Amino acid sequence: MDPYDIIKHPLSTEKSVRLMESENKLLFVVDKKATKPQIKEAIETIFKVKVKNVNTLITPAGEKRAYVMLSKENPAIDVATELGLV
Repeated sequence: MDPYDIIKHPLSTEKSVRLMESENKLLFVVDKKATKPQIKEAIETIFKVKVKNVNTLITPAGEKRAYVMLSKENPAIDVATELGLV
């Protein structure tokens, strides 16, 4: 599966900015069928960062979100700036 098919788009909300600053996490909307290892691999491939952990959540609207924790050497704020979220 292509990494760009797995990762739909990043989310920039007040909560995601707070997670970025406090826990070094990024928030993405992902394909509903994507597994955590696939999401991890896609993020590492697209953004050239090291992913520490992935948590997923399916919203009541049926959208799947991935909370991606990056390793200490890759600040989430830098990736978000690159994406134009901050």
